[in-house]
Amino acid sequence: MAGTWATLGIDLHLEPAAGPGLRRGLTDALREAVRTGRLAPGTRLPSSRSLAADLGIARNTVAEAYADLVAEGWLTARQGSGTRVAEGRAREPASTAPSRRTRPRPAYDLVPGTPDLASFPRAAWLKAARRALAAAPHDVLGYGDPRGRVELRTALAGYLSRVRGVRADPERIVVCAGFAHGLALLGTVLRARGLHTVTVESYGLDMHWKLLAAAGLRTEPLPFDELGTDPTGLTGPGAVLLTPAHQFPMGAALHRDRRAAVLDWARRTGGVILEDDYDGEFRYDRQPVGALQGLDPEHVVHLGTASKSLAPGLRLAWLVLPPDLVEEVTRAKGATDTCGVLDQLTLAEFIDSGAHDRHVRAARLRYRRRRDALVAALATHAPHIRVTGIAAGLHAVLRLPPGTEHSVVQAAAWQGLALHGLSFYRHQAARTEPADALVVGYGTPPDHAWAGALEALSRVLP
Repeated sequence: MAGTWATLGIDLHLEPAAGPGLRRGLTDALREAVRTGRLAPGTRLPSSRSLAADLGIARNTVAEAYADLVAEGWLTARQGSGTRVAEGRAREPASTAPSRRTRPRPAYDLVPGTPDLASFPRAAWLKAARRALAAAPHDVLGYGDPRGRVELRTALAGYLSRVRGVRADPERIVVCAGFAHGLALLGTVLRARGLHTVTVESYGLDMHWKLLAAAGLRTEPLPFDELGTDPTGLTGPGAVLLTPAHQFPMGAALHRDRRAAVLDWARRTGGVILEDDYDGEFRYDRQPVGALQGLDPEHVVHLGTASKSLAPGLRLAWLVLPPDLVEEVTRAKGATDTCGVLDQLTLAEFIDSGAHDRHVRAARLRYRRRRDALVAALATHAPHIRVTGIAAGLHAVLRLPPGTEHSVVQAAAWQGLALHGLSFYRHQAARTEPADALVVGYGTPPDHAWAGALEALSRVLP
C-alpha cells in the first residue's frame, strides 16, 4: 500500500509490492523529490529508523535506498551529520513546459519607496506590543469599529497635529490596511458620487493610477514645471491627487502660490484634494512643509502611512477625512475592521510612549548621512550630474545628459543594481516635456551595503 512521508508533507507514492519493488519505489520517490526541488539542497532527511517507522516498512529497505542515492550523488551521509540532500543538485522543472527565466536578485536595490527594513525597531516595537496587549481589555479582540481602534485614532490625531499640522479629530480618522487600501476606498466613494475622472500629477506611481482605474475612474495629469504641479488646469468640481509636501518622484514641495490656487479651486467648486503625505517625517535642509489639510480640513483628505517611517509590512495607514466623507468611506470599508487589532494597539502605544519620535529622529539622521554620502560620491565621480529633490524624503533625482536614461538603467541592471529612470514614473498622457534622469532611493539598502551601492552607481553613470 502506498505510504506518505508525513514529516515533511511529501507524497512518496511507493510501489505496493514488497522486497526489491518497495526499495525501488522509495529510491525513485526520493530522487524525484530532490530533482523537482521538493527536497532542497542541504535538507536533512529523517534517520532510516524514523522513516521506516513512518512508512511501516523495514529499516533495511530505507537504509539501502539511502545508500543507493548516496552512491548516485543525490544524497550525502556523514558521521554525526546524518543523511542530507547533496549541495549543488540542479533543480529540474516539474513539467516539460518551457519555464520563464527568472532574473537574479539584484546586489543593490536603489528603487525608491521602501525604508531600511534592517533598522526596524524590533526591541522597542516588542516592548510596545507587550504593554499594549497587557493593558487591552478582552473585548478588544472582538469585531471592532470599521474606522479602526479608537486608541490608535486618538494617538494619530495628537501626533499628526503636532508633527504635520493636521487638524484631526479621532472621529474623522479611518485606519486602513496600507495606503493602497485607503486610496481604493476613496476611489470607490468618489465613483459612487458620480465622478468619472481624478486629476493627478504628471509624475507618480502607476499603481495609484491603476487603483483609481479599478474603481472606474480615469486619471488626467496636470502639467509640471520648476514650481511643481501646475493646478491651473483644474476647473469644475472633481478630485485631485497630489503630493504637495514632497512631490514624488521629482522631490520638490508645491509652490506656495500653487498651494493657495488648489485650495481656492476646492473651495469654489466643492472639489476634493487627496493629499498623499507619504514621507512627511523626513526633512533635512528646510523647515517642514505643513500638511495642506491643516489649511482646509473641509476639502482635503490627508492620507498618511507607517510604510516609510516604520515598515510597509505593518500594513497600517490612515485617512483624515472631511466630515461629509466619513460615513461614506466607513461604509465602503465594510462592517468590521480589516486591520490587525494588536498592530493598531501597538502603534498607538509606540506613538504615545515617545518611541516613534525617537525612532524617526534616529532614522532621519541615518538617511541624511546616506544622502550626504550620495552627493559626495557624485561630486567625486560624476560632477556633471545635477542632483535635485534632496532637501527631504528618501530619494534623489539625478539629471542625466539627454538620451542616456535608458542605457544607464540597462547598464545598472547588468551591474546587479536595481534602479528606475524618471520615465518609469511618467503618466502616459502627461503633456510635460520628458527629461532624462534617475530616481535613486537611498532608504532600502542597509547601512553596511550603502558604500557598495554608491560604488556600483558611480560605475554606471555617463
